[in-house]
This record gives sequence, C-alpha cells and structure tokens, in this order.
Amino acid sequence: MDFTLSAELEDLRKRVGLFIETEIMPIEADPKNFDDHENIALKPLKTLRDKAKSLGLWAPQMPASRGGLGLNTVGMAVFYEEAGRSRFGPVCMNCAAPDDGNMILLNRCASEAQKDKWLQPIINGDLRSSIIMTEPAPGAGSDPTSMLTTATPKGNNKWVIDGHKWFITGAQGAEHFILLARTSEDNKKNLTTFLFHRDDPGWEIVRRIPIMGPEEHGGHCELHFNGMEIPDENRLMAVGEGMKAVQIRLGTARLTHCMRWLGMAKRAIEECLEYVNTRKNFGITLSEHEGVQWMLAEAAMDIEIGRLMTMRAAAKLDSGDQARKEVSMAKIFVSEVLHKSIATSIQLNGARGYSKDLPLEWMYRYAPQAKLVDGASEVHKMVIARNLLSDGKDFWSWD
Repeated sequence: MDFTLSAELEDLRKRVGLFIETEIMPIEADPKNFDDHENIALKPLKTLRDKAKSLGLWAPQMPASRGGLGLNTVGMAVFYEEAGRSRFGPVCMNCAAPDDGNMILLNRCASEAQKDKWLQPIINGDLRSSIIMTEPAPGAGSDPTSMLTTATPKGNNKWVIDGHKWFITGAQGAEHFILLARTSEDNKKNLTTFLFHRDDPGWEIVRRIPIMGPEEHGGHCELHFNGMEIPDENRLMAVGEGMKAVQIRLGTARLTHCMRWLGMAKRAIEECLEYVNTRKNFGITLSEHEGVQWMLAEAAMDIEIGRLMTMRAAAKLDSGDQARKEVSMAKIFVSEVLHKSIATSIQLNGARGYSKDLPLEWMYRYAPQAKLVDGASEVHKMVIARNLLSDGKDFWSWD
C-alpha cells in the first residue's frame, strides 16, 4: 500500500489549498458576502466560480471531455478535503451537494442525449439541480422502497406523477430535477427515475422548511406533485431500476460528504492552534497543559483515522467494488469526528469560540445533519452488522 500522491495530484492539492486560503477565506470572513440563509451570496459566488474555472479547479469529478478534471474517487478525496476547509469551497469549485451527486449519477447512467440536455448545464455552472426522494411518513425515508409517490403510465410515451415530498435539498432555485417514483408493487424493482425541468407544469414548492443550521443554496423544501406529466424520453435508466440509481448516486455521494467534512474538521482544529499557543493560563500557554495536549491529540488521531477510512472506501469504489460496508463505516465515523472536532475547538477557544467572530458556531450548527443526511448513522450500522453477520471473519479481509 502506497499513500504517496502522484506529482500531478499533489500539485492539484496545493493549488486548491492556495485558492481556499487566498481567494475564498477572505470572502468567507466578511458577513457582507452572505445571503439570507448563511450561504455565499450569488455575486461573490459568480466571481469565485469564474476564478476557479480560470485556474483549472472546476468540476473535479466530471470527465475532461465535458469540462471537468476527470479525477477518480481517490483523487476526489484529495481535492474535496482541501475544498472543504472553507464552507464556500465546494460550491465555488462545483463539487458541492446536491449537484455533485446528481452529476455523478447522470454521468454514469444517462444517455449521451440526456447528458447533453440535463448534465452539461450543471457541469457548466449555468444552473443548479436537485434530487427528489424523501417523503413524509409513512413514505420513503431511509428506505426508498416504501415510496408512495407514483408514476403512472399514460399511453405509450408519458408518465403521470402524483405525490408528496419533503426535505428536498436545493429545490428552491434549481432548474433540473431527478425524481424517484413508484412504478410497480415489486419491492425489488418498484422505483423508476425521471428527469424534469423547473418550468414543467403539475408540481409546486409548498414551502422552504426552516432548519436548525445553515442551509445549502435552495434550502430544504416540501413539494407536491399533482398530475405532472413526464415524457418517457426523460426517464433515466430502465423502468424498475430506480433503486439501482439510488445506490449508484448515494454510494459515492455519502463518501464525498466525508471528504468535505474532513476538510471542515481540519479547519475547526486549525482555528484553535494559534490561540492555544499564545493564550496563557496559570503562567504557561494552554498548549503546555497536558489536558489540552490530550484533547488536541485525540482530535488529530480521529481526523487521521477518518481520512484513512475514507481513502480506503474511495480506493475500493475505484476498483469497481460497491464498498457498502466501507462507505457506511466512513460515513458514521467521519460524521462523529466532525462534531467532536468542532466541539473541541470551541472548548479550547473559550468564549471566542462560542462567538460569531470565528466560523466555529456556524460549523457547530451545521454538524448535526452529518449524522442524518444520506442515511442516518443507525441505518448504516445495520448495513455494517449485516455484512459482519454474513462474512464472519472475512469481514476484515484486505481485498
């Protein structure tokens, strides 16, 4: 096993880090650059996106033939971790959720004609996208097969959509949508994936749901579908392959969350290092206190373990393996590391850590969602346990 990065990937990592430090962090530090939902405002976002494109730091997960960098999953882990050191980094380089996962799904599964129409504008940054899965109880949550939204055939070339969805990330302001709906009662093949445009009739955004923490662009919305018609040419993959589409998208998307969260966890710890090295308490700096050293050591070890778990899962995905247990383990562990690292930095910064002078309070309100999005931690533990019970001692194989 060799964890050495290629010269090209190391150069790219450094360039991303420099862009974060010199271009994005100064924008992040000024509250005037925020929108009403604590995200980057559209004007500075456009400026930074143009700069990212000019520097060759755009759409790292997409093929070079379509304007991206063509990185594999291991390369993405390196890029996204650096980008994630700023809350604005991923969106400025077009590797933020939900567009990131949507682009990956469309690139892998759409026809060339569908890619030209539905994918390329997202890669270009001309518009945003959203994927529509989650429903209010008793509909689909962590178990998509319980979906109640239906797609009913109409003639030979149309589908009629009826249903109720909520917590749809990025829906407000998105133009391209990926929709999961029930097309049969066969629990193994009961879902189908469709594509539609914001201006298509038969649906509405009921509200933008207020949440505890900072929001993605477009928020988290509640939607109604009332007889919406989608032509069959806008069906993604075969009828009944919706669950396959979900797994293709979420397998990588869960891991890209981990990549970005590791960058944020590192940034959180960075926010306390200068302070503990200069702030004196009882005649010595905080960093000279054994208790503080233990807190820093635990944070450093946890982040490094999370990086190794994420890179292991990324390498397995690149080998063609679905890496379900590896992704689930990384998702659980890194989501907890994120929260713990931020809390540690707040504690070590004292009152200033609890203030809005530092980005830590923003991070602390953001962090709880990491244990919920793309599958709650408890669901991922079930995945891991099923693999352990099935594989026995082979669970820990190195293949």
